[in-house]
Amino acid sequence: MKFDDVLSEINGFGKFQVKLFLIQMLSRITLPCHFLLNNFMGAVPPHHCNISTLEDGGIFGNLTPYQKLLVSIPTEQDGTLSSCQMFAKPQFEYLSGNRSEEASFVECQSGWVYDNSTFKSTLVTEWDLVCSRKGMNKVTATIFFIGVMIGAPLFGFLSDRFGRRRLLLVSYLSSLTFAVLSAFSTSYVMFTIMRFFTGMSLAGISIISIALNVEWCSIERRTFSSVIISLDWTLGNLLLTGIAFFVRDWRMLLVVVTSPLILSIFAWRWLPESARWLLAKKNAEAAHHYIAKCAETNNRSKCIDTITPKTLLESAEVDTGDKKYTVVDLFRTPNIRKLAICSGIVWYGVAFTYYGISLNIAGFGLNLFLTQFIFASMEMPMKIGVYFSLEKIGRKRSQMAALLSVGFCLLINIFVSKDKWIIRTIVAVLGKSMSEASFTIIFLYTIELYPTVVRQNGLGYTSFVARLGVSISPLIMLLEDVWQFLPAATYCAVAVSSGLVASLLSETLNTQLPEFIEDIEKPRNKSTRKMVIQ
Repeated sequence: MKFDDVLSEINGFGKFQVKLFLIQMLSRITLPCHFLLNNFMGAVPPHHCNISTLEDGGIFGNLTPYQKLLVSIPTEQDGTLSSCQMFAKPQFEYLSGNRSEEASFVECQSGWVYDNSTFKSTLVTEWDLVCSRKGMNKVTATIFFIGVMIGAPLFGFLSDRFGRRRLLLVSYLSSLTFAVLSAFSTSYVMFTIMRFFTGMSLAGISIISIALNVEWCSIERRTFSSVIISLDWTLGNLLLTGIAFFVRDWRMLLVVVTSPLILSIFAWRWLPESARWLLAKKNAEAAHHYIAKCAETNNRSKCIDTITPKTLLESAEVDTGDKKYTVVDLFRTPNIRKLAICSGIVWYGVAFTYYGISLNIAGFGLNLFLTQFIFASMEMPMKIGVYFSLEKIGRKRSQMAALLSVGFCLLINIFVSKDKWIIRTIVAVLGKSMSEASFTIIFLYTIELYPTVVRQNGLGYTSFVARLGVSISPLIMLLEDVWQFLPAATYCAVAVSSGLVASLLSETLNTQLPEFIEDIEKPRNKSTRKMVIQ
């Protein structure tokens, strides 16, 4: 009897699993709130130079506010005021409609004046991250995702060594601490450092929680449970939109979106450890304890009479002694080496394109809140489609189709002019939906591909590669200064390339989760168990 058979006997998706999912939902809804927070926290409001230095105590002081701007700030080709330049001295002839070709421009001398009608304060208004300093705004997102990139393999390694449950508590506490410190930062440098550690801590929640959830589900319910788990992201996305709409100050916004972690810390005591991990560590007594609790909660207490610690150990049939696994083991043997390389490339493409679209919602000509709401709302029907796709055509072809579709949508938008914002937004929403689908698929796919003994190492490694892509993704938008279509072309090329690499991965539909590296160095066994109607 394999461990998946044991789970099926005690109901691989019952009240026990629902309770597990709901407890973890408290922490998982904070993930999109933080990962997409820069859309609002780093929003760039309309701004122009502070013209107070032009006050001369004479004519200039008697002008109306509109006239002062007219003689002080040059206009762009579209008629809007320049954001980064001002006249060296007032051009009073502009009041009569005359335009001087010899007027000299200078950079803003005394800072900027911001339009605070949409946001009370943002990172941009706090530290003047505009014009020559606009790259520093993008860097805040990059540094956050570098933290996620480093935290993923770190927490993957630690959770494979010390267990899922304990490391989740560490993630909760550290995420809450560093997020609050970020909100009370007194300088740009302090803020970026705190965001780095926040990202590193949140990486633990991201990779450990989904692995713990899936490891408690049987084969026949794995696809359904994975899609249900991914709805936490959709819920968090919608929550972020609502909170950001009512909380327009970046410091308070940061505190509010982090607050669910307080509930997670209190609810942690009811989280079970992964029985799969306990068995991989030869701790059969503890595994049996949680299996018994699962059977009791799912009204399958009679089944536990035939399941003993000895039979549980026999379900993990390969003896690995006391070997400690690390990321290096992902590259020791041929099949797992191929898996690590290909899955890393696919993860890079999925994350790079997803955040390339998600962190550029200001580029579609709509209100920020409306665009974010549309993007989030489309995720729900898309994930329903993902469920049927995973069940009917499998993981590999679904992953390929999702990534290639993202590339196609990005390609279309290159040829649609910006004034046709309706068409651009529709295509962007479709592309965003397919990128969300690719993310939903890749999490489940990766968990099914990697053996239990290195699953968290595998998730940590792939998340590291993914966050490398995410870290670079915000900076790609700066390439539009070179060629306006270069960012979209780059995202498109990466999506298509990673979609093609996905064809090299193995299909995992209806296969048992591998427990040891030896399991993937030989052909996988298909599950012959029929789906049980509960």
